[in-house]
Amino acid sequence: MRYYTGSDTLFIRGAFRAASTGIAGGIRNATTLFNHTVPADWGHEEPKKEIALIAAAAGAGSDVLGLLTAVPIRNLCVLQYDFITVFVTAGIRQEPAGESRAGTINIIAYSSEGMEDPALLETIMVATEAKTEALLAAGRVSGTPTDAVIAACEGETQHKYAGRITEPGRRVRDAILKGVPEALRRYESGGITDPAFFIYSRFQGEHWVEWLPHNCPYYPCHFAGQACDFCYCPFYPCKNEELGEWSASSTNGRVWNCSGCTLLHEPAVADYLKEYPDAPLAELMRLKSKQKK
Repeated sequence: MRYYTGSDTLFIRGAFRAASTGIAGGIRNATTLFNHTVPADWGHEEPKKEIALIAAAAGAGSDVLGLLTAVPIRNLCVLQYDFITVFVTAGIRQEPAGESRAGTINIIAYSSEGMEDPALLETIMVATEAKTEALLAAGRVSGTPTDAVIAACEGETQHKYAGRITEPGRRVRDAILKGVPEALRRYESGGITDPAFFIYSRFQGEHWVEWLPHNCPYYPCHFAGQACDFCYCPFYPCKNEELGEWSASSTNGRVWNCSGCTLLHEPAVADYLKEYPDAPLAELMRLKSKQKK
């Protein structure tokens, strides 16, 4: 899996087994998932056509699952919890008297560990339940008429179940409990210019940490003059053993360790990926090799 955002769209690329409650949804294989911002006055006349047009413009073909929202993509929250990554945009419009009415909350939950189809459907259930829990805790309505969820996975099947007490379900739930209020706050505060990235950390106690590119206390973590645009790599976990390795995790499992990889910290490589966000990993590795010669 790798992801990137354009001015109006979050794209997630990979070789997915996925289930979607969105427009033209269902459960099937897909190579592209996306969440696209439509204008606030968009008429909703042909949403399936809109999905197809966005996919065609991105060269994504027909193996896509897409979501539509009026929330700007710059308000996106990305939350990474081990092998689970969750993407959330959220907006609930307010009437002048303060009464909430329709909006849209879109959630994409991705697992780098494979799931059986019933587990993908269970992930949608867990995501919806967690969204409702987060909204009610914040004194909001429990959801909106246009909310949608995509659950996706890659890799060999490791999970038959994904209920809230399972390893994937617990991580999805925690990410959404954190992500939905954060996404709403960003949407309602205005003035947001870039998506937010949160990572679940076990350093000095388990907690969520927002990574901020400015005033990073660890700079430079690799070398002077490094690029930090992709501090949290959109290819993670790439599983390319030229760039990283599997290490034992604190939960007696395995985690992809790429702490020594500097590929996307090379300024020329980072600039290239920003200009060509669909560039494959092998192409970036070749570019780095040429730069070293």
